[in-house]
Amino acid sequence: MIRYTHIFLLLSLLGCSSALQAAQTEFFDTTFGDFSEELQTAKEEQKSGIFVFFEMDECPFCHRMKTSILNQPDVISYFKKHFKIFQVDIEGDVEMTDFDGSVTTQKDFAFKKHRVRATPVLAFFDLDGKLVARYTGATSSKEEFMLLGDYVVNGHYASTSFTRFKRQQRQSQ
Repeated sequence: MIRYTHIFLLLSLLGCSSALQAAQTEFFDTTFGDFSEELQTAKEEQKSGIFVFFEMDECPFCHRMKTSILNQPDVISYFKKHFKIFQVDIEGDVEMTDFDGSVTTQKDFAFKKHRVRATPVLAFFDLDGKLVARYTGATSSKEEFMLLGDYVVNGHYASTSFTRFKRQQRQSQ
């Protein structure tokens, strides 16, 4: 016999699933896996760089980011304006091309090339494919994630750490 609690649980899970799918379809850009080509597109579109969201399927922190931060309209708008945005599954065997044109897998791109060991890792690359900022773990809030975007877009990474930048921003308010 199906109970109302089972129906509620099923509907709740479906709701989370659709919120997750919405975040994935709106926030992330579609790619054929050639990041060297994506760099060229980012230059042509006058973006600040490329944002890579390193993730794992069963990662609760990745899930929280997708369902509570990456699905927010102002977040989507800001990041789409300034970055090409891609997901990389750190366990993925999908073949891809790195920024320098080397063929690899998502797993090797994450582990060997960028030493990703925990998820999520929020990685920002400049228009030459050079890693300029990296944040390991989920941000504590949408505001912190937006501040991280501002930190990269306005080039603060060149002169200070994100932790120091956050502290300066709090003191100036």
